[in-house]
Amino acid sequence: MEPSAIAEKRELERRQQHIDEESASQSFAKSDHAAPQTGLAKGIMLTACCTLSLMIVSMTASSVAIGLSTTERDLNIPEDQLQWMLSAYALSSGCLLIPFGRLADLYGRRNIFLIGCLFQGAFSLGCGFGNDLITIAVLRGFQGLGGAATIPACLGILAHAFPPGNARSLAFATFSAGQPMGGAIGFLLGGALSQVTSTSWRTMYWVVAGLSAVCIVMALIFVDRDGPSTEVDRRVDWLGAFLITAGLVLIVFVLSDGELAPNQWSTPYIIGLLVAGVIFVLLFLAWQYYLERPEVRKNYSIWTPPPLMKLSLWKRGKGRFAAIQLVIFCLMAGFQSWILWIVLYYQNYERLNPVLTMIRMIPMFPAGVICNIIIALVVAHVDGMHLIAFGCTCSSVAGILLAVINPNAPYWAFGFPSSILIVIGADFVFAGGTLFVAKLSLPHEQSLAGGLYQTMAMLGQAFGLAITTIVFDRVRATQSAKLGVTIDRDGLDAPLPAQLKAYRATSWTIVGFTLFAAVLAVLFLRGVGVLGGPHTPPEQDPQEVTAIDKEHEAKGQTKSDSPQ
Repeated sequence: MEPSAIAEKRELERRQQHIDEESASQSFAKSDHAAPQTGLAKGIMLTACCTLSLMIVSMTASSVAIGLSTTERDLNIPEDQLQWMLSAYALSSGCLLIPFGRLADLYGRRNIFLIGCLFQGAFSLGCGFGNDLITIAVLRGFQGLGGAATIPACLGILAHAFPPGNARSLAFATFSAGQPMGGAIGFLLGGALSQVTSTSWRTMYWVVAGLSAVCIVMALIFVDRDGPSTEVDRRVDWLGAFLITAGLVLIVFVLSDGELAPNQWSTPYIIGLLVAGVIFVLLFLAWQYYLERPEVRKNYSIWTPPPLMKLSLWKRGKGRFAAIQLVIFCLMAGFQSWILWIVLYYQNYERLNPVLTMIRMIPMFPAGVICNIIIALVVAHVDGMHLIAFGCTCSSVAGILLAVINPNAPYWAFGFPSSILIVIGADFVFAGGTLFVAKLSLPHEQSLAGGLYQTMAMLGQAFGLAITTIVFDRVRATQSAKLGVTIDRDGLDAPLPAQLKAYRATSWTIVGFTLFAAVLAVLFLRGVGVLGGPHTPPEQDPQEVTAIDKEHEAKGQTKSDSPQ
């Protein structure tokens, strides 16, 4: 290679490093102030578009959950395989959020958002015509690609449209409320449509397809085209994307299928896939560590693109970035499990039809709206740790109420407060965590960091469903045996007392998840400060800064020695 070409590539790398790290503070401020001012009307519509897309993602879970019993009877699906109706979507959407976040940062958040909405709508339409579990699960998996694309793109769109301040806090709080509100609306529409329409549970899939089309139209009108990326080296770490996607897919598959395998968790392919998944994830981490090393980054090579996910990102905020990821993982493990098991409790234990089940979920919607207003008002005045710990505690109390529920008591004694508190918990933690992640991320990292946060949430959902399913199956079988009943694999013939104890056991498991999240928040999120209002650029780890300075010195020396 010609010396001039080598010098040019080194200069390219030096400029990229300067933009990414040394001038992080200037880049942060420049990006925010250079962003076009978003007017009130446009800001409202843009936020509504992003919030609707998140609501769609949440609706696809809750609407399917409330229609599980109807789908089970219509398609003759064994009860222990029903979780695939939920897990297939979580598997694909949760495992691809990081790659899509990186692509959105590099090639345009608006473009990735539009592609995601298209996938979401098209494959949701196909799900409505499915006639067996395998077909629907596969289509749900492809539908999840849309969720994986839209969520990180939305976070980047909002971060770019609203500079740090009250407007950004309100936009992010509204967006975050889309998660529980979408879940509540999914319950309402899913339960009602499955009863009053001739197409039953299929109708909701078609509604989701229509709403996805609405998102596409709104994005074309109100979301600005992205400017050029501030990153000079825009290559994608495809090897890293493959490693993390393969690893997460295998792990989530094992979590979803472990209880359904012929010999359950001792089945050879379950063990093998779990080991393979862990190895892929470890290889991904090792590869990212290698790519981020200063001596690798200063030597341009087609084999060493910028890392897909900088491991130093996890150390932001003195390690609090990592702590909030664990908090949302545990919180969403409890939240998604609560949704699944309270629906099955109402429909399979209390024998309520989907409409009556839906009515019991109505309080979740106004609770989500009120929480959104409260968060927008207090987020600039209350320490973030208190907000997040409060949310985790509310979710724990919701789980306790479900664990001690008295089937003979009125709905208002247990079911009503539980449905209110679970939404409060999810809303406070989701909104607070989203703002905190945005606060710790540089402008060109917003979609990636948001995608990582959402990945942990989705993985938490899959993990929670897997663990609570194991608990339910084990307790139901044990309690049935004590009553002298040997249940079949589907467990449909289990005595009601055995079922009740199994539901209680899963609820206590939910309490364990959410309480652990509360403990993590109290121990590791101290000192985060208020999450709303203007803020300074994210801190860098001192060791990272030192390494960067040394790299710049070496590059400066290289440049001066290079032939002109």
